Amino acid sequence: MKQSAFVAATIAVFLTICISLQAQEQWSRFRGPGGTGIHATAKVPSSWSETENIRWKVKLPGPGSSSPIFYGDKLFVTCYSGYGESQDNIGDMNELARHLICVDRKTGKELWSKKIAAKLPEDRYSGYITEHGYASNSPVTDGRAVYAFFAKTGVFAYDMGGKELWNVHVGQESANRKWGSGASPILYKDTVIVNASEESKSILALNKETGEQKWSQPAASLELAYTTPALVDLDDKTQELVIPVPGEVWGMNPDDGKLKWYCETGLTGNISPMALSQDGTIFAFGGYRGSGSMAIKAGGSKDVTDTNVVWSSRESSYVATPVLHNGHFYWVDDRGIAHCSSASDGSSVYRERLPNVKSGGRPFYASPVLVDGKLYCVSRWSGTFVIAAKPEFELISHNKIGSDESDFSGTPAVAKDAMYLRSNSMLYCIGK
Repeated sequence: MKQSAFVAATIAVFLTICISLQAQEQWSRFRGPGGTGIHATAKVPSSWSETENIRWKVKLPGPGSSSPIFYGDKLFVTCYSGYGESQDNIGDMNELARHLICVDRKTGKELWSKKIAAKLPEDRYSGYITEHGYASNSPVTDGRAVYAFFAKTGVFAYDMGGKELWNVHVGQESANRKWGSGASPILYKDTVIVNASEESKSILALNKETGEQKWSQPAASLELAYTTPALVDLDDKTQELVIPVPGEVWGMNPDDGKLKWYCETGLTGNISPMALSQDGTIFAFGGYRGSGSMAIKAGGSKDVTDTNVVWSSRESSYVATPVLHNGHFYWVDDRGIAHCSSASDGSSVYRERLPNVKSGGRPFYASPVLVDGKLYCVSRWSGTFVIAAKPEFELISHNKIGSDESDFSGTPAVAKDAMYLRSNSMLYCIGK
């Protein structure tokens, strides 16, 4: 074969593979495609129970508050075991391990699993770590490999068959409160971007193929920034990396990690919700007990506090990332109150306390997902509340799996005809 023909044939095969991968159904990262939490075309049951609309369930090897993801027929979820599985049975830190499990999402059959011994010392099982444990970071995949962030133990890459490709440590520090790790990795071009705020007070970009560090941006201000970074589209067809930190929002160049702009905010204390964006505007939520929210014009240079702020509001979410839909934000706060606020000025549209929410602690950690005009809001101990995605409050259903009294803190993954829900003990496929 002539060289030109060989090259043409190679390109054709490569394009065929790429098209095939793109055609695969996917919810490949925390909060799904683009981190929006939205699957507009799915058809998922709005009611289920022990005997209705549960296709399969799988026992997990340990607890976790991370969210399941999938690409094609492979579904991934992380857990931990050996230490801190419950306050009644803390165990020995030397036995702490993380797990990455891959199951067939059509049947629930386990395809492979990996058990990774923890790199010690870890933070002790006390304080807020008892609320979320040692597997709080959701994995991410591009359909060729899956990347899992296991906090102080490092970032691990596996091919889709379960072969380890590389692992990299990203630090073993602890924030001043020792609350543990929370941010999930995201993909950008040929890199895995990790917010290692807890482990090294830095954001890093690692080469997807080798794990080699492409850039690192250390900053003391990252302490207590537990949020997953967001990629925001700009008018010039480029993207910027946006992350809220205590007291500021940063816009960074995802190619080299350099700070492009910053905006001072009143969102102080720990920050958990992701930044959202739409039509060139960035929306930030969070801060201690939900300090507030802000809208900021994307882009800019250096200090944009006086030039790019569109509005600020006292309306906010403390842990969950809201869904942005038809000009409104929707979320349930950590006290069990459903919120709707306006994206045009941040004002409150409604606040409604959900019924039959177990009192004590913080009953909502998971972020809502939007499916076919309905919001699926998973509580930790009181089931899943389905709410109409409209600016008038309407509770459609309340669903509880009575036999599972463990903690449900993970955000669901959504397919065209099913939803995947994890608890501290089980993984469920909800579908007709």
